[in-house]
Amino acid sequence: MQTPNRPAPGAPGISARWTSSAKTCVGTSLSDKSHVWFTMSHGIFDEIYYPRIDQACIRDMGLIVTDGADFFSEEKRGANSAVHWLEAGVPAFRLVNTCHDGRYSIEKEIVTDPHRDTVLQHVRFIAQHGVLSDYHLYVLLAPHLGNQGGGNTAWVGEFEGTPLLFAQRNDCVLALGCSAPWTKRSVGYVGSSDGWQDLKAHKQMTWEYTRAENGNVALTAEIDLSKSRANFVLALGFGKDPDEAARNAIASLQGGFDKAKHDYIAGWQEWIKKHTSLKKRGHSSGDLSLISLAVLRTHESKTAPGGLIASLAIPWGFSKGDNDLGGYHLVWSRDMVEAAGGLLAAGAHEDVLRILSYLQATQQPDGHWSQNMWLDGSPYWNGIQMDETALPILLVDLAHREKALTKADVTKFWPMIRKAAGYLVHNGPVSPQDRWEEDPGYSPFTVAAEIAALLAAADLADVNKEASIATYLRETADVWNTSIERWMYVSGTDWCRKFNVEGYYVRIASMMGESMSHFQKDVHVKNVSAAEDTRLARHLVSPDALALVRFGLRAADDPRMRNTVKLIDAMLKIETPSGTTWHRYNDDGYGEHEDGAPFDGTGIGRGWPLLTGERAHYELAADRIKDAKRLLAALESFANEGGLISEQVWDTTDIPKRDLHIGRPSGSAMPLVWAHAEYLKLCRSLHDGRVFDMPPQTVQRYLIEKTVSPRIVWRFNHKIRTMPTGKILRIETLAPAVIHWCADDWKTVQDVKTHDAGLGIQIADLSTAALPEGKEVKFTFYWPDTNHWEGTDFAIQINSFS
Repeated sequence: MQTPNRPAPGAPGISARWTSSAKTCVGTSLSDKSHVWFTMSHGIFDEIYYPRIDQACIRDMGLIVTDGADFFSEEKRGANSAVHWLEAGVPAFRLVNTCHDGRYSIEKEIVTDPHRDTVLQHVRFIAQHGVLSDYHLYVLLAPHLGNQGGGNTAWVGEFEGTPLLFAQRNDCVLALGCSAPWTKRSVGYVGSSDGWQDLKAHKQMTWEYTRAENGNVALTAEIDLSKSRANFVLALGFGKDPDEAARNAIASLQGGFDKAKHDYIAGWQEWIKKHTSLKKRGHSSGDLSLISLAVLRTHESKTAPGGLIASLAIPWGFSKGDNDLGGYHLVWSRDMVEAAGGLLAAGAHEDVLRILSYLQATQQPDGHWSQNMWLDGSPYWNGIQMDETALPILLVDLAHREKALTKADVTKFWPMIRKAAGYLVHNGPVSPQDRWEEDPGYSPFTVAAEIAALLAAADLADVNKEASIATYLRETADVWNTSIERWMYVSGTDWCRKFNVEGYYVRIASMMGESMSHFQKDVHVKNVSAAEDTRLARHLVSPDALALVRFGLRAADDPRMRNTVKLIDAMLKIETPSGTTWHRYNDDGYGEHEDGAPFDGTGIGRGWPLLTGERAHYELAADRIKDAKRLLAALESFANEGGLISEQVWDTTDIPKRDLHIGRPSGSAMPLVWAHAEYLKLCRSLHDGRVFDMPPQTVQRYLIEKTVSPRIVWRFNHKIRTMPTGKILRIETLAPAVIHWCADDWKTVQDVKTHDAGLGIQIADLSTAALPEGKEVKFTFYWPDTNHWEGTDFAIQINSFS
């Protein structure tokens, strides 16, 4: 008999923590009536998300087995788990958890109810030693409603005669029901009065608390094995109030697991049949095509269609608390565009159209996208990354080439592209932060993406009859492309001598003293001298340089690329039993510590499967098909038992006590949506015999026509101090101006008016091409709109370097 009104002691419980990021399953119904997503690891539920994919609602939910006297086994720690997909490409799962001691096994089938906000788990408990009556079975649930483990309230209750367990935080509520009778129910505070503490100490439930208010709470209940014949369904319903959550749980139980399972699978199979054009290829049984496609689709929002988060995971979640609100369940426009590329590679055109519509809705007024954001478009971090503005332009171009967009669609998205291109030319090419959220400077990946995006936008400008903008964008792209080696290729360093190369592309090149005054206020530049800044830049090498080939700016056999690849392999390449992978860059600090302890703001970067896919694309571009296929197989081998690819893999000696094994997933995010998208694109690239997403504009202009810009550009946010001989100096301003300039220390002065290039840019070309080395160009500005002079002279030295 349940004791009424018995509050749990020990409030508010220990500090809340999340759980393992090593997911083996992720899933959701494709029905728009169901707004709940599940993740699993170690044989149990981890985070479940409701009502949005960026809102985690539980830490975990699993089963505990005891004999009432001496035996205690928590399935997530005391059992081995095997994962099976119920149908190919359908994220519905059968799990078999087998006790380490051979005493029991637990079989589960997992789906969400397509008709309501409920997660369903059909469970069969099997006594492998002794008889069923020897065992007690309990469910333990840790609510973390609204992305918070603290401030939750739990209680034992019922709804219209059905006994349930509830938890609530603000307007988010869950209700746990079971098709079998409960024998006992209790709620408590984690670490003091929760069910785990009770069962560990007593091997049976001796506490039956009815309410735990405002804390880190847990729900526990014993399932009647005899009356259910060890075969039952657990229903976890959600709602905006207790009644709605209860109704969802009860209605799902009444509707039956089999119907929910049938409708869930049918919905996915219809989508797979309608939207995929995956090419059959002679590959191994490790093919992840359908799994990767399901991972991408699972990560899309239903409340904001088209919004894809980076991962249904919190990296090293077991060490993270309530201060980590976002984890990876946020939208990064970069990751989302990469995911869209994977969908395009598989022929899921309608899905890409939703993503583009979402991008259009979340673009900032000035044309950029937030570094990352919640699904409603509100920023999470405050940084700005230029590639996240360039990549959506390339997505429109790729979707257009793949015939996923009609002419009307291209017209519809032109205002978004126009604003994005405008942001790039106003603020590029230097990224305030590179694509891995760290330092400012010239980055090969970012600059390559920007240049390709400008050319793609120029083509779209032509389609939309804005010829002057198209011309300006192409000229700007040419200037930036011609400057790549001057900005990012170094020679004569210690590494050149050590590795016997002429030079190499650096990961982040310092701005060499150029102005950063117009960059975002929240960007913090290291307080180092110019010489030290340059030294640091020269000693960072990254596979990012491969983007120069991926985006079509440099040939794979370009000697400068071969030199850089030689360094990349010497310094960053890792061979594991699962295959070859690479570090992001030397001295990367994002990963576990040397002893395997979780990343805590410092650590050691590990191998990235994503980079294996990117390297495979480079090998394909170099016409080394065999090597590309070998790396595809490695990418498949890095996947876990559920077919999911992690952000990083462990890359050194095994540490079994931390479940870290070389070549296997680390504690970073899993699955990483971008890695699965890269896999799909690689499959498509190998089938087509060419890099699927390489922009044709750059290939034609820079690899075939070998266009070299005759110009170099000075702007107030990009104040160059030197320029090569033979170049036209282009001055760009944001308002009409007269450029008052000379090349002989003001003895002979010329005035040149700017003209409107479009996109809010004024330009003027100075006739400097014939000036010899050693000359100094001086100039200042007269602003006719406000009738005043700038009051400052600017100078550029002409040198002979190229």
